[in-house]
Amino acid sequence: MNFKSGYVAILGLPNAGKSTLMNAVIGEKLSIITSKPQTTRKRITGIYSDEKAQIIFLDTPGILEPNYLLQEKMMEFVDSSIKDADLILLLLDISYDKKGNKLFSNKTVDAILGNKRKKKVLIINKIDLSNQDELKNIIEHFEKLKMFESIIPISAAKNFNVETLKEKIIELLPEGPKYYPEDQLSDENERFFVTEIIREKIFEIFKDEVPYSTEVIIDEFKERDGRKDFISASIIVERDSQKPIIIGHKGESIKKIGQLSRESIEAFLGREVYLELHVKVKAKWRSNITQLKNFGYHTGNE
Repeated sequence: MNFKSGYVAILGLPNAGKSTLMNAVIGEKLSIITSKPQTTRKRITGIYSDEKAQIIFLDTPGILEPNYLLQEKMMEFVDSSIKDADLILLLLDISYDKKGNKLFSNKTVDAILGNKRKKKVLIINKIDLSNQDELKNIIEHFEKLKMFESIIPISAAKNFNVETLKEKIIELLPEGPKYYPEDQLSDENERFFVTEIIREKIFEIFKDEVPYSTEVIIDEFKERDGRKDFISASIIVERDSQKPIIIGHKGESIKKIGQLSRESIEAFLGREVYLELHVKVKAKWRSNITQLKNFGYHTGNE
């Protein structure tokens, strides 16, 4: 069989399970996962390789109607992923709406569905939260629309039917070369994944608006022979009042962020690190184009 390869964009509303799905297919945790929506902010590349194919996944932020500049930039990552994709996976959380109506309430999703130049697969996720009759009705609803090459029910969190989905993706991809070495899992560097891990812990620890108002940047990253790697990172917040929240009483909160982050960073990198965290205020950074570009919120079209 000729070798297959291509780019596969994973799209869906917030919390549909896009990152969980990519991690499940690749077999490694590349995208951070929390119970809160809008955890993923940038496009994250994950690479699956075997003897038959190479799938370059594009994990994207959840599709939403932007309310401020950061969210507009997040949706630019969605747009660029659609343009780059050979195949689109549209993920539907079965708990959104039993008829799928909520999936069609977003103009970006409508545009994706109306794009006849791109092959599309509908993935109905979290089927462990539904029953067979509900699932059957939803599949029949979408089959009548004749918009998809295939409709595949899965549970990404429980790794159910993920292998079937993978085989379908390979079937639909074009013949092509191997773009990356077999052992490469992403085109992002270690610094990027360290910032994502720290952000994940902030989302896990804090509630309400605080995690959405934070960004993480690496100030220093030193690999040291015979010693722990040294990482210095800054947690950026929007308002002065948020800084003491991140630090916590007698530094307890930032200590907790540091401990949990360090453990996950060491597991990811496979080596010990010394992690140093600071908190800085960048007023209204989510609406500041210069700050957003400095934090990496720009697409290749800019």
